[in-house]
Amino acid sequence: MLRLASSVRCQAVEVPPDEWTTEERLTRTASDPRLTSPGPPHEKRMSSRRSILSLLFCLSPVAPAFGQAHPPADPLHDLDAYTAKAVADWRVPGLAIAVVKDGRIVFAKGYGVRELGKAAPVDTQTLFAIGSTTKAMTSASIGMLVDEGKLHWDDRVTKILPTFQLADPYVTRELTVRDLLTHRAGLPNADVLWYRSDNSPDEVIRRVRFADPAYSFRSSFIYQNIMYAVAGRVVAAASGIPWEQFVRTRIFGPIGMPNAVPLLDSARRRSNVAAPHYLIGDTVRVVSNASVDAVASAGAVWASVADMARWMRFVLDSGRVNGRRLLKPETYAEWLKPETMVTPAEFYPTARLTKPHWTTYAFGWFQEDYAGKMVDFHTGSIDGMVAIIGLIPDDRLGVYVLANLDHAEVRHALMYRVFDAYLGNPPRDWSGDFLKLYRGLRMAADSADRRAAERRIPDTRPSLALEHYAGTYSDSLVGDVVVSLEKGKLRLRASSEHAGTLEHWEYDTFRLHWDNVWEGTSFVTFTIGRDGAPSKLDLEGSTLRRVDRMRASAQR
Repeated sequence: MLRLASSVRCQAVEVPPDEWTTEERLTRTASDPRLTSPGPPHEKRMSSRRSILSLLFCLSPVAPAFGQAHPPADPLHDLDAYTAKAVADWRVPGLAIAVVKDGRIVFAKGYGVRELGKAAPVDTQTLFAIGSTTKAMTSASIGMLVDEGKLHWDDRVTKILPTFQLADPYVTRELTVRDLLTHRAGLPNADVLWYRSDNSPDEVIRRVRFADPAYSFRSSFIYQNIMYAVAGRVVAAASGIPWEQFVRTRIFGPIGMPNAVPLLDSARRRSNVAAPHYLIGDTVRVVSNASVDAVASAGAVWASVADMARWMRFVLDSGRVNGRRLLKPETYAEWLKPETMVTPAEFYPTARLTKPHWTTYAFGWFQEDYAGKMVDFHTGSIDGMVAIIGLIPDDRLGVYVLANLDHAEVRHALMYRVFDAYLGNPPRDWSGDFLKLYRGLRMAADSADRRAAERRIPDTRPSLALEHYAGTYSDSLVGDVVVSLEKGKLRLRASSEHAGTLEHWEYDTFRLHWDNVWEGTSFVTFTIGRDGAPSKLDLEGSTLRRVDRMRASAQR
């Protein structure tokens, strides 16, 4: 008896309902009009979003950027073949894609394998890290609490979390929930607090007070994961339950996302899970998962493309599931309303080809204009895993892509390919064009590395014998970094899973080769104090002072 492997668009022999697999149940319920939400995508166009978008589109040419025609009878007639070729061209081990149109899942399929060297295929139930596409779930959770009157978008954070603190007292006092969700708090990236760190979630949030401002409060945009971690704490404080329990019960359950889990620790206990991969040199290799659980509400969810297809249906149906509203109309409008302009430096290189006239950020959504349409989208990226969600709400159209190769930008290509298919744009080989774009960027980065190597001053020596550099160096933000001499080489350890070997570069500067080779290299420069011993080191923009001798003296 023929079963459907992964695609909901292929023809198959009819199978009785009591013999349907989980895959077939997804397929058939997705295509049954009785099981999709009735009515138009938006009960009424929300006035705040409409007014802002009218202003933004006034800045764009009246005519769309592409000559549009009516889409073919089956807009996705070649998507399967195109995706398969793109997966091969980008050397992606495994990928899953889903398309939602007018409340129905019209395409869903897996390609490739969960892990190189193993036969287990990717299907629509395979779990991947969805990364920062989690953020919209966190902001939707806050929206639900706004609907219940438990908080407001413009509440000050310290009203909800009285002990929360940033470096600037004024920003500490004035920071609102809205600011947490829009990357405009004036902070630098500060991912050092959680990425492959031993810091607990509490410690991550406590230490953010030591991050110096990078720009004036609300004057610009720098992408910031820790503020979304704080937003998760806001959800917990207002609801009385942890963020991970809230999204399970208020989002995964009602929307129908049975495979979705909020933390990596939960995903590890599942069997149908994709492994992360990285292109190291010219070879695609399996790498270890990087946990995001310390800032879970910023990007820790794992889900299948089947789960995320249902999430897209919820978003495209103005926050409803089977006619039941999870977000009030005014809250839904606020959720997708442009909040802050995104600078070119903080946007995606894809803009070089798509040429948007404006780029904004809402509550967990990047936004741009494409072919005369408003697009809400977001990517997710964590070591060896990528995701993208792309929506054109006015057309009730959504695309979701998951893949298990680091920064496989085929995700963008498939999103725009689907958009073009439904908008009636001339077909364009976005995969080929983006492949050229990103290969060029990689070559430029390699050239910059070579130029840096050429500037290296030859035939220099460290000021001291290697053992004298060993010690503990510390900073309030970064924490402790331990330098040790092991088998004649200096080693630097930043956490239990973040360490590397120091190779002498020039004078008292060393090149740090991380043990996780996909993390690349960094430079470490020691400063020799007046006593002739190293007094501090500079690592990735942070200055850490030597503390081991001071701590030893204090204990005497």
